[in-house]
Amino acid sequence: MDTKKTRAVNTTITRDTAQFSKGTDNIYETVALLSKRSNQIASEMKRELHKKIEEFSSNIDTMDEIYENREQIEVVRHYEQLPKPTLMATQEYLNDDLYYRNPAKEDQNMQHLEALENETIAENTAEKK
Repeated sequence: MDTKKTRAVNTTITRDTAQFSKGTDNIYETVALLSKRSNQIASEMKRELHKKIEEFSSNIDTMDEIYENREQIEVVRHYEQLPKPTLMATQEYLNDDLYYRNPAKEDQNMQHLEALENETIAENTAEKK
């Protein structure tokens, strides 16, 4: 994930709830989707942060440790200034950058299509008789 390319704002914005139900037709499903995506973003950011901080860790105490602590602090400040994962997920959703699917809805749609096919087949065989 490239946190530098995010266009999410760092402040609170009042949003139109109709925008959130347009893709899923259910605002609660959208909230669950945004929650899952924000958890993914947060875990990615956490992994990146730990990876960068690991570079500074050493078992030897030296005078350079003070300088390394400053670098460490700069890295942490950078991550603190980034938008929250929830805001990033919301922006991705509103920009249609998220791919999502609901397997339960897909199963229902498949069952409905199969039922329609079976009706059509039954009608065709009844007409032939």
